[in-house]
Formats: sequence, structure tokens, C-alpha cells
Amino acid sequence: MAAIIAVVLIVDQVIKICVKTSMQIGEEIPLIGNWCLLHFVENEGMAFGMAYGGAAGKLILSLFRLVASSFIFYYLLRLIKKGIRNSVVISLSLIFVGAVGNLVDSCFYGLIFDESYYHVAQLFPPEGGYAGFLFGRVVDMFYFPIIDTVLPSWVPFFGNERFVFFNAIFNFADASITIGVILLIIDQLFISKKCCKSADIEKS
Repeated sequence: MAAIIAVVLIVDQVIKICVKTSMQIGEEIPLIGNWCLLHFVENEGMAFGMAYGGAAGKLILSLFRLVASSFIFYYLLRLIKKGIRNSVVISLSLIFVGAVGNLVDSCFYGLIFDESYYHVAQLFPPEGGYAGFLFGRVVDMFYFPIIDTVLPSWVPFFGNERFVFFNAIFNFADASITIGVILLIIDQLFISKKCCKSADIEKS
């Protein structure tokens, strides 16, 4: 658990700090053709660029993430003490560290960076950061517009409009949460049932 949390958190923050200190908002760098891009945006804190309810919503969201992360960590420690399967530990560790990775942005990025609009942000600017504690914006950068086209005119309602398949912009922490949830679902659908069957056989 400690190894997963440390590695994911370090990688997530290194990527975000590199993007924040070398790119402006909206700047884009192709990684693999036009369907794998580094596209720098910031959001108020929800996964995949979603926002919620202005300043009050931002505060509620940051506090909720803080409480949720604490609960997941406490629950994870309890499961480890009970000897839970490694697959569950890995899944919950990925979800936990993903939440913490974005929480770090919300808590501290407003304090240690200035704005990224029209110029590259400065780390620890002399005049102070762009927002207070819990009001920092989350840095997103991975963009995979696998299909980016204009729909034919004969398509009902949406003809001649631009269509982008998977237009969400996300970060390493978002990916960690998503992978953790997927692994947890797989565990509950398949591994958990096998373990229950094996336990029943041993009892019989």
C-alpha cells in the first residue's frame, strides 16, 4: 500500500508541477499524432474537468475530498489488519492516492503558484499565490481525442457538428482512481466469488 501511494503521488505531482511551470493555460503539445496530446487546463476539482457551484461549491468539494480521503485511508488500514486480499488493497490504494493527488492541488496550488493565464506560472511567487487554502485549481493535461471529426449532414439533430470521442481532459490521479474502481469491480465480480467458493469447500 505504501509503495503504491508513494509512487503514484510522486508521479502525479511531478507531472503537474512540470506542466504548470512550463505551459500556459490552453497550450497543447502533441505526444502521439493528434489523438494523444498534452493539453493544459485547470478545473475546480472534480474528475475529468467537471466543476461544481462556484466558490462555495469549490470549498464544499475540497472539504468532501478531505473527509472522503480520510475515511478511505482509515477503512483501508482496517481491511489490511483483517488480512484482506491484496487485490482489494491495491484497488483502494489507487482510489485513495488519486483522491489525495487532486486534494494536494486544491489545498496548496493556489498558495504556491501564480496564475497560468497568458504566461507560465511561477512557483512560490514573491507576491503570493492566486488563491487561498482549499481553493486551488486541479491541473489536468492528458487528452485523447481518438475520433475528432465533423458529423455528416444526414445525421439527425447533430449533422455538420463537430464530434470528439473521449474529449475529457484528465490527470494521473484521475487515471489512478479510474483504474482502482475498475480493479475493485473486477475483484468483486470474480475474485471475491472464487474466494467464497473456496471457503465453502474448505468448511464442507
